[in-house]
Amino acid sequence: MDNDTSERPGCFGVLDKVFPMSDRGLRETPDDCMYQCPCKTECLRAAMAGIKGITVQEELIERGEQAGMLNFFQRWSRKKQLARKRF
Repeated sequence: MDNDTSERPGCFGVLDKVFPMSDRGLRETPDDCMYQCPCKTECLRAAMAGIKGITVQEELIERGEQAGMLNFFQRWSRKKQLARKRF
């Protein structure tokens, strides 16, 4: 797909529509986006590039710590990096 915004669906780059939280507490791409949308990759990148994308990254950090994959200092460092992106 080229950069022509007139061909993009109305949900383009809207994180809560293209990467919503599922009933299981995880974010999942809806089937309509995954299999039928020609601009899904560009759309997800746009959604994750915004402020709400930082929130998703923070969710991943929290899950990593809870799973024992990150220690306190790794978590603190990554969250500090994300906080800098907010401004």
